Amino acid sequence: MSTNWAGNVTFSAASTEHPRSLDDLRQLVARAESAHVVGTGHSFSTVADTTGTLISLDGLPEVFEPGEHEVRTSAGTRLARLADLLQARGLALPAMPSLPHITVAGTCATATHGSGNDVPSLASLVREVELVTADGSLTTLTRGRDADFDGAVVSLGALGVVTTMTLDVVPTFDVEQRVFDDMPFDALVEHVDAVFSSAYSVSAFTTWQGVARVFTKRRTGDDRPDLTWTGATEADGPRHPVPGQPARNCTAQLGEPGPWHERLPHFRADFTPSVGAELQSEYFIAREHAADALRALNALGEHFAPVLLTSEIRTVAADTQWLSTVHGRDSVALHFTWRPDEQGVRRVLRRIEDALAPWDPRPHWGKLTELTDLGARYPHVDRFVELRDRLDPAGKFGNPFLDRLLGR
Repeated sequence: MSTNWAGNVTFSAASTEHPRSLDDLRQLVARAESAHVVGTGHSFSTVADTTGTLISLDGLPEVFEPGEHEVRTSAGTRLARLADLLQARGLALPAMPSLPHITVAGTCATATHGSGNDVPSLASLVREVELVTADGSLTTLTRGRDADFDGAVVSLGALGVVTTMTLDVVPTFDVEQRVFDDMPFDALVEHVDAVFSSAYSVSAFTTWQGVARVFTKRRTGDDRPDLTWTGATEADGPRHPVPGQPARNCTAQLGEPGPWHERLPHFRADFTPSVGAELQSEYFIAREHAADALRALNALGEHFAPVLLTSEIRTVAADTQWLSTVHGRDSVALHFTWRPDEQGVRRVLRRIEDALAPWDPRPHWGKLTELTDLGARYPHVDRFVELRDRLDPAGKFGNPFLDRLLGR
């Protein structure tokens, strides 16, 4: 792998390796001077870069061990694959991100999330992590047993190579998706709590031109959301989150019920997600500041216009992971999908970050930001550094991105 998915990052690795067994992986890690794991390369930041050995887990044997309330799975399994395996056994994950194309470990390591007031990030579902540390040894950290566990899941790849993860699961459930067009932006701001509590999962898309398009995903059996009271109209056909893109790439809408993994993501696993040629940024602030933050961003709409494809607004439940972007606070996630113009995007990011500064924004680890004081935004970053120094004392899994964050 020479570049990431978007093509904006060229990896600095001297080599890319695809170990075929756990023993191969352990030996590879032990002899490497520096290394880092890469999943599907969907990050837009350099969080997964290395000048040494880039390690892909796609050659390792698949692990899938379901139980009544948990599943042990390969870290390199893509979410779409895991979802299919779970659904076949009547099981489900309570959360899924917008695209199911990414790996389990990559999703958790960056605190990637779905949407819903009561829906957590996938990292909060993890109950056990197994990883290969810098000397090639195996280490397991378990929720409720190990004091360092809350530092082990959203780890940014800094602790070692995660090989398997055990996640909480629930009985399978069906979801139906309905879209509401042309919600007045003022109504979204004024009634932000009501809009985002109207269904199990809610996403509002806007180009900051006075209206929003709202995707609602309700579990069948829950009350059907009706947001027409805001001035919105229920869509009469399928919609893509990005204006002008083909809706066939998206999961089924128009109230057609289907299994959780075919509705909670916005994009189908067998199509290119989103636009493809794009950049992304995302910021998390405490949910109680959502309305004020939306007003502040709306004032910048004219500056977004030249480089913006769309923005997505979501809510995410708080978790306890030390480096999670929703650590300790129920949050609103403010996402931007940009045209592939990195210089233009970075100019706009400075304005966004200044506008959000009063609410202590935390940027997504895998997306673009101009903020540099990232560690200061996490109350347990020092504990994470201590954990990292114990498991990787020589900084084998470090890179410039992590060195800036963790002070090495």
